[in-house]
Amino acid sequence: MKVMKSTIIAILFAEVRLILHKYKPEIISITGSVGKTSAKEAVYEVVKASGSCRRSDKNYNSEIGVSLAVIGMANPWYSPLGWLLVFLRGLSLIIFKHDFPKTLVLEVAADRPGDIKKLADLINPHIAVVTAIGEVPVHVEFFSGPEEVAYEKSKILSNLQGADFAILNFDDLAVLKMRREIRGHVLTFGFGEGANIRATDYKLVFGENNGAQRPVGITFKLCHDGRVVPFRIFDTFGKTQVYAALAATTVGIVKGMNLVDISQSLTRYRSPVGRLSLIDGIRQSLILDDSYNASPAAMHAALDLMRELPAKRKVAVLGDMLELGEYTELAHRAVAGRLGGVDILITVGARAKFIADEARKNAFARENIFEFYESEEAAAEIKKKVIPGDLILVKGSESMRMEKIVEAVMAHPEKAGELLVRQEREWKNK
Repeated sequence: MKVMKSTIIAILFAEVRLILHKYKPEIISITGSVGKTSAKEAVYEVVKASGSCRRSDKNYNSEIGVSLAVIGMANPWYSPLGWLLVFLRGLSLIIFKHDFPKTLVLEVAADRPGDIKKLADLINPHIAVVTAIGEVPVHVEFFSGPEEVAYEKSKILSNLQGADFAILNFDDLAVLKMRREIRGHVLTFGFGEGANIRATDYKLVFGENNGAQRPVGITFKLCHDGRVVPFRIFDTFGKTQVYAALAATTVGIVKGMNLVDISQSLTRYRSPVGRLSLIDGIRQSLILDDSYNASPAAMHAALDLMRELPAKRKVAVLGDMLELGEYTELAHRAVAGRLGGVDILITVGARAKFIADEARKNAFARENIFEFYESEEAAAEIKKKVIPGDLILVKGSESMRMEKIVEAVMAHPEKAGELLVRQEREWKNK
């Protein structure tokens, strides 16, 4: 299997290099430990207004995923015929003249040291966005520590030339430090004073639904070069989504767009499924679905947003955060400090038990803490506990399959394929 994967990657890389050399698209790359996919989707909404554009599908951000995004094919997974079709499509792009996007928006990730540099050398981005790293980043288990993770992410900037742009999160110190050795131009975004593109006055927007107030989106003001423009985005929630909009706005500015046009483009943006999405739950409850993945920074952000949202009762269903190595216990215990306003805590997995243990030490009501090892086991019990007016946050790492809990308590499970992550046959069969 390992030899087959290496062979597939070698063929894909060879084709991608020739395709990019032939068509010379503008490459916008996006990396970070938190918020990559949301930023990619927001950037795509902005830049597609200026010409033909393609983005990475879903979270296609690995060696294989980035290559498939360039070629414009879906992942065939374990199908030999599917891979043959991918290779033939690549050859066709090389041999014949096709309509090819002028701009590619590519999400780039790293599981282990060296991953980002390989992809940077492959795609040679013209604009590189780094979203956030956080104090304990995801995948740190495979690195010597958070500093090495930040160093790895910075490699997306290593191929930038004098006319290229690095777009960095001003509020994340590990990301901001990357500007020291960049050859191209640097622009920063964030909430902090000093950011080139800055957000202020962030608020949740509420509307009425069946006589109750329900969040419908976010609003904030964007400040740049002496101008202030109001932004409003529907069906999207939390400050993490403001960062996605800021990254996209900065890309738009680099491409010469004005703030009003960028603001209009972002009205079409919606957060990707499984990233702080609000879904109707059983018995007039509301689910805050953040089941795509989990890192300490993203877990804290989800709980912060939960605190902003009104509810009769708040239920936090938190699964293991994986690939944290020696930081596992410390990071999980730190989550307990963010449980202010939570009425019921439900943990899923062996690592998440540290959250429950620390919550008990912090005087969280013991009778309101429930611990499970598997998502299916937790789903069955949670389904019994839901009452009208509940707000249920569901979050955990990908392998915890927390979307199964969302599906069990959502009001319309027939819409799971549309509203939830990991609904492809390959995932459902795992």
